[in-house]
Amino acid sequence: MVKILVLGSGAREHAIITALLSEDSDHDITCAPGNAGIANDVPCVAISATDAGAAVNLAVGLDVDLVVIGPEAPLVAGVGDAVREAGIPVFGPDQDAAALEGSKTFAKRIMNAAGVPTGRAIRATTLLDAETALDDFGAPYVVKADGLAAGKGVIVTSGRDAAVDHASYWLAHGDVLVEEFLDGEEVSLFVLSDGHDVLPLSPAQDFKRLGNNDEGPNTGGMGAYSPLPWLDAQFGSEHAFVSECLENIALPVVRQLESEGTPFIGLLYCGLIVTKAGIRVIEFNARFGDPETQVVLPRLVTPLSELLYAAATGDLAGRERPEFSPDATITVVLASEKYPDTPITGRPLGGLEKANALEGVHLAHAATEVGPEGVLLATGGRVLSVVATGTDFAHARTRAYAALGEIWLEGGQFRTDIAAKVDTSGQVIADPWAGRS
Repeated sequence: MVKILVLGSGAREHAIITALLSEDSDHDITCAPGNAGIANDVPCVAISATDAGAAVNLAVGLDVDLVVIGPEAPLVAGVGDAVREAGIPVFGPDQDAAALEGSKTFAKRIMNAAGVPTGRAIRATTLLDAETALDDFGAPYVVKADGLAAGKGVIVTSGRDAAVDHASYWLAHGDVLVEEFLDGEEVSLFVLSDGHDVLPLSPAQDFKRLGNNDEGPNTGGMGAYSPLPWLDAQFGSEHAFVSECLENIALPVVRQLESEGTPFIGLLYCGLIVTKAGIRVIEFNARFGDPETQVVLPRLVTPLSELLYAAATGDLAGRERPEFSPDATITVVLASEKYPDTPITGRPLGGLEKANALEGVHLAHAATEVGPEGVLLATGGRVLSVVATGTDFAHARTRAYAALGEIWLEGGQFRTDIAAKVDTSGQVIADPWAGRS
């Protein structure tokens, strides 16, 4: 048994906790601050995940063996540093290493120093700089906020005016990067790091655009699936693809950070794209991705607690790669009306018990709380993730959308094409909410 404190309040943290609870060991898990769904599974403590002092006091008071930091904001704020200074193992990088996500300029420098394949980028501090870079690269245009932007700081567009508007908006918050457009299939690869050695998890693919057929604005993620069967055709096997990524991307970056005195301990999220010229890095994150975590961890056979603790304590060397089930897993995100721009929150959310009772289905709450009258309320843009596992993707998709058909949220929105391209049955999923008033 391990005593674990998980910091965060989203579907990613719920997925981590669900995986920990599925192990044979009877772990003692606490979450802070959590949400209504997490609170049904483990005790939750109402502190801010970015409050380093409160996190240290809670971890010390609970006498935990491990702290797992879920979101990026506490990492960039240095919560991991404070907990480590208190003598508690932490799964999550310190503030300096977390700059790999907190600053895209820093990430590009590390990639270049490590010889990691990535697209060309120009840092812009003024709108004139940005416009000059846009004209240099040409369309399609790629503009990224340099700092944290909750998954909404990137635009890929053929319209120069839209690219300029995006740059102008984010320049008010800091620098921006104008990048070379890379064309291909995107892959999310999670890599556990203890500061020197690494272990990979199984790849996933997420869906960033709001609407079907990848239309609409960028979001924090509207769904995901794992594994990626098309990797077999291109690389011979998933194992071969992952090996190439470890050798050319993950290990060089981890070793570069180590050489600079900022060892990366935690989850290195490699946002990749498979181009005609090979695998390229789009971005790095310093934590588990959301919603990819919701589809990768349900397939994990190796106990997650062992992996997290080994990474946090510098003990990954010589360990075998984690084992995964061959099952197909998808997740579909239910979002509030008018997400991602001005989501309408505070509306009642129902039907979850029926959805959760369906075979092969579970729900990961992202933004829920119990209102004053005991009614479950949606409190954010992305409300929950419907996760379904099946023998193949047709099976998993049928289960996921059947579960969504049981849920109701006024104005709620979701995509109906998650993992459709790997569903070889040819089935078309109809909107289970069609015709609702």
